[in-house]
Amino acid sequence: MPDRRAIVAGLLATAMFPAVSQGARLRKAISTVVPFKASPFPYRGKLPDGSAPFLDVTAADGRRGHTSPRGGIYWEDETYSDRSTLLAVPKGFDPARPAVIVVFFHGNGATLQRDVVGRQRVVTQVEASGLNAVLVAPQFASNAQDSSAGNFWTPGYFTKFIAEAAQGMARLTGAKAAKFDAMPVVLVAYSGGYNPAASILRNGDIGGRLLGVVLLDAVFDEADIFASWITQHRKSFFVSAYGKSSASGNAEIRQLLAGQGIDASTDPPRRLEAGTIALLASDAAHDTFVTRAFVGNPLQWLLGRLHGFPR
Repeated sequence: MPDRRAIVAGLLATAMFPAVSQGARLRKAISTVVPFKASPFPYRGKLPDGSAPFLDVTAADGRRGHTSPRGGIYWEDETYSDRSTLLAVPKGFDPARPAVIVVFFHGNGATLQRDVVGRQRVVTQVEASGLNAVLVAPQFASNAQDSSAGNFWTPGYFTKFIAEAAQGMARLTGAKAAKFDAMPVVLVAYSGGYNPAASILRNGDIGGRLLGVVLLDAVFDEADIFASWITQHRKSFFVSAYGKSSASGNAEIRQLLAGQGIDASTDPPRRLEAGTIALLASDAAHDTFVTRAFVGNPLQWLLGRLHGFPR
């Protein structure tokens, strides 16, 4: 079920935080959770291959559920009904300067406040990077062993989500929504977040606005989609840091790229820029990979090397 207290707090925060005037730096950081209309869930469609409805189980009392390959049956009202999205803006963000939208997809068994904000410190890492960026993180299956993308499987749906995020950021900051509508996007996915990330790349959502992709121990499937996207978008960047959990998927990406004559670096990039392709091995544990990978706080480290968008 949605965390109603978090949603109410988010709505209050939207109303209470002082807006900045157009072109002014944000005087204090803002982090809030709000309900979205264009959220990944609820989802009433079919599986991506069209073989069956996503909600494939109906209980005697009428409750509907989904059979997850890893977690068994999860009920829609408990797991697939949360419309929450985290919106965060760091102190000093300036909408008048070049800026990016960082979109973060969480992994299995996660909630936004407990894991994305708390345990993985994603908001803190984005702020500490020094990047002139805002953060957007939707809730997928709530606290469940399920990587389903839900509505993000549908071509064009992520574009609607980003447009709604622009409206939300405009309300938080006082800047015009058109500013956020024009910003490039950096897509970051951890673990099970690979599934919605791959769907968005396959669908071609947001087109040329996608500046690059960062995967954090996430290539558990869809290696062919990631490799194909890299091959077709040589002016974008792609970095996949991985441990033992997703080593085989990253090896497959490397092999597919080699078949196209494309070499992927094994060294951490000095700069994140057009054409950067890096597959970075690490001995770090999967569960703490967002805060300790090939370096501590890898998201902060990588975003800090994205040039052209200083805060």
